[in-house]
Amino acid sequence: MFPNVRPMRRIISNTSLGRALAGTSALALVLALAGNASFAGGPKVTTPTLTGFAALPAATFVPGSEPSGSLVTGNTNGYRTPFVVRQHVERAVTVVRDAGETLDRLVGFDVESIVKAADGTYWIGDEFGPYLLHFDRAGRLLAAPIPLDGVVAPETAARTGVVATLGSSKGFEGLAASPDGRYLYPLLEGTVTGDPAGHLRLNEFDLRTGAYTSKRYTYPLDAPNLAIGDAIAIDKHRFLVIERDNGQDVGAVIKRLYVADTRDRNRDGLLDKTLLVDLMNVANPKRLGGFGTTFTFPFQTIENVVILDERTVAVLNDNNFPFSTGRTPGVAEDNEWITIKLPRSLDPDKRVLR
Repeated sequence: MFPNVRPMRRIISNTSLGRALAGTSALALVLALAGNASFAGGPKVTTPTLTGFAALPAATFVPGSEPSGSLVTGNTNGYRTPFVVRQHVERAVTVVRDAGETLDRLVGFDVESIVKAADGTYWIGDEFGPYLLHFDRAGRLLAAPIPLDGVVAPETAARTGVVATLGSSKGFEGLAASPDGRYLYPLLEGTVTGDPAGHLRLNEFDLRTGAYTSKRYTYPLDAPNLAIGDAIAIDKHRFLVIERDNGQDVGAVIKRLYVADTRDRNRDGLLDKTLLVDLMNVANPKRLGGFGTTFTFPFQTIENVVILDERTVAVLNDNNFPFSTGRTPGVAEDNEWITIKLPRSLDPDKRVLR
């Protein structure tokens, strides 16, 4: 992923804030920031239907972040370099001492997913280890980064000399929490060396023991060249997963929300997948956002999904500022927040809605 400004980053997913947001109140959070927003309620629908749209202008940034960052090069889609507001680098850097271990060099993390635990601490999924990271509310790392046995990203391989078994930036893109708060389920974005192409590992991590369990599931991508963008729990068996291609604008084809079930009813050893929403074909009868009656979400990186209520989900893109141009060629895209009403209830565990 490109380092970029992410004022609406994944912190919304899997947190008490994210679970508390619902319907119009979810849009209200964005309305305060957005340059363009609209909402439509209404009765039950027969197909996934757009009920809310908001856009956060591309150049929006976190106040105070402008002194940090690094100069970027390449096609910046109308933004002159060096930026007046320099990019906020998506990196946490620390030296681990509290865990009884001191790293002999600073370690960079590519944080992509976050869960707030019942005790108010935060668990974060990293792509460069890949590691699970445990922070307190002040942002202090509480223990040494927790690796996944047998899975090594190139960034860690370069630092440790261990052979890489995963592609670059293909670590924990998704991180779900079980409704009872005991388990974490980090989902890799890429296939581990030796696994069938397009098969992604979903491991179970026990927060009571602070260790991975023996349970491991396999999420099958529709094709090996696709990727996942996020994963959150619906209940103790099911997850909501974003699956996407790498295209944008007219090149965007596969942008989907799937329900993935661990019960493996067909006994093929893979998570059962059911298409929930095709994000390239969402009904928009109210023409929200000034779009036509069929709404598309044609972004390269769609990286956030939130369950707002039994029949409503919110989806957000990552605009990779200033590089992605999902709506208009040559124009850096905004961060967009959309809400979609579903024709049938997800029947989520009530605890994921808190």
